[in-house]
Amino acid sequence: MVKTLGIKNNFLAIEDEFSNYENSKVAIFPVPYEATTSYGKGTGSAPEAIYKASHYVEFYDEELHREFCFEKGIASLPPMNLKNLKGKDALDVIYDNVKKLIDDGKFVVTLGGEHTISTAPVKAHFDSYKNLSVLHFDAHSDLRDEYEGTKYSHACFCSRVAEFTKDITQVGIRAQCIEESRFIKKNGIKTFYAYAIRNNLHTKNWMDKVISGLKENVYVTFDIDYFDPSVISATGTPEPLGFYWEETMHLLKKLGRSRNIVGFDLVELAPVKGFTYPDFLAAKLVYKMLNYFIK
Repeated sequence: MVKTLGIKNNFLAIEDEFSNYENSKVAIFPVPYEATTSYGKGTGSAPEAIYKASHYVEFYDEELHREFCFEKGIASLPPMNLKNLKGKDALDVIYDNVKKLIDDGKFVVTLGGEHTISTAPVKAHFDSYKNLSVLHFDAHSDLRDEYEGTKYSHACFCSRVAEFTKDITQVGIRAQCIEESRFIKKNGIKTFYAYAIRNNLHTKNWMDKVISGLKENVYVTFDIDYFDPSVISATGTPEPLGFYWEETMHLLKKLGRSRNIVGFDLVELAPVKGFTYPDFLAAKLVYKMLNYFIK
């Protein structure tokens, strides 16, 4: 029996009929892991903040004319207790948990925590689905081989992913070191830089170009600092020249219509006490992605 949270603490505050594990299509898996954040702190409290804020997200999506949570069911798991595990040891435990959820037929949403955790759900989905591409939304490439003495840093997660697949498309990148740039060119990582998008260097149909390079099955890893700081500032390293809500929803909707999205994670929210808007936006983003991605 997989333990799930009740109406007072679960995602969207929904009744057991629509949130029990057996009958729910979606399983939300919170991983409040924070071990290597290097500037702004607080990602460890993000899953709880997202759960809390989600209680004020409306069930009905006026764009798609549906109440997804009642159609498909959303089971909310308690935050994972990693018992002081770090690095690869932590990732191995996260992997095992996500893989079990996938094997149970669930669409898994992993909530971080710092971006380090994403290597595990990406690998779990890679091992479960053929013809899989990884779509990475972020301000940073996260392709450093090592950062501050560890290979298991939030700045290295994508390098760990690249050890088992190079089928990675990055969108929104606007901060990296020269070694990351060289890695991208050497390994054919499809990278859509913010400056190039804003200056139409990818042509005006850049969203179509992003999607056309993806295989049938897609896993999405979403670092919330992809957004412009005017949209989200509650993150460890906000970068200017980011992206806005409406254009992002347009891309996600196009993505969901043309590819089979098999799972996603949302990471790097760093909640600020007394400043609830970013928490609410993150919760709304999770729900919109579910609406767009699951038919």
